[in-house]
Amino acid sequence: MKKALIFGVSGQDGAYLAQLLIDKGYAVCGTSRDAQISSFQNLLRLGIREQLKLESVALNDFRSVLQILNKFQPDEVYNLSGQSSVSLSFDQPVETFESISIGTLNVLEALRFIDRPIKFYNAASSECFGDTEGKAADETTPFRPKSPYAVAKASAFWQVANYRKAYDLFACSGILFNHESPLRPERFVTQKIVSAANRIAKGSKEKLYLGDISIQRDWGWAPEYVKAMWLMLQQGQPDDYVIATGESCKLEDFVAAVFACVGLDWRDRVVIDTSLFRPTEIAVSKGNPAKARKKLGWQAHYKLNDSAVVQMMIQAQIELVNGSRTAAYNKERDKYLGLATAF
Repeated sequence: MKKALIFGVSGQDGAYLAQLLIDKGYAVCGTSRDAQISSFQNLLRLGIREQLKLESVALNDFRSVLQILNKFQPDEVYNLSGQSSVSLSFDQPVETFESISIGTLNVLEALRFIDRPIKFYNAASSECFGDTEGKAADETTPFRPKSPYAVAKASAFWQVANYRKAYDLFACSGILFNHESPLRPERFVTQKIVSAANRIAKGSKEKLYLGDISIQRDWGWAPEYVKAMWLMLQQGQPDDYVIATGESCKLEDFVAAVFACVGLDWRDRVVIDTSLFRPTEIAVSKGNPAKARKKLGWQAHYKLNDSAVVQMMIQAQIELVNGSRTAAYNKERDKYLGLATAF
């Protein structure tokens, strides 16, 4: 039985990845900063909370990282930990850099120190590219980060590349473009929109305050993206890959689709608040996943503004609020959450 260690298992990607690996027969250990008090709500929502081992690990503490590697002795390590909000990184730049860059460095150094044939995946980000002026970014596109989050992710990416070459580690970075799901917390704009639209549809008189909705992003579906992470570690040689749909859509289009799904006109309830604009912003983001398609056999099938995906996110929010599952929700859940294990 293969063993996998997931740093940051409580987040969206960590939960879906744990589900995928468990279904593939792995023994899985997931970590959070304090596993004793973490709710692991995403694991509970996927029904896998009791199917994996959970440990407390602080990635900015080298000793903590080394201890869990020696204790669990994994075959594969996935680093999905660290501060994950671009907006929050402007308010907490030091915490963002330490949790992402220093955390990644500690894992790499621990892997070098114990010197066992462990395969390592690092979660990089399309934010590293900055604004490519509408051109699709691939693995050769230069990094021009425009946020503290992106700077930290770029630093971690180059650390992985250097350790791979200098110490012959099997270390990969997935440069993932935006990917969403019902497991996103409400601080992410997609879930903020879905939650507000649901409340308004139920009679709330509130307005939804948003920043720049003219931005365009290459938005995918998270259960598909964790498949790419796993595939990278099944290859004969380590490498870095852009993971994306290859298409961009406006945030405004997603807002319109969500409100239309609940029978509302978004223009009646959305207010553009310039105070929510970021100090620096990427106007258009788009990836070129040709390398992943050719070498991994991976490609995205679902995009954020697909009607079925919008419906799934709405249904999931209703279920979360009401604490009940409709037949329609169960059908959509089985179909779309099942993408994490469908090959």
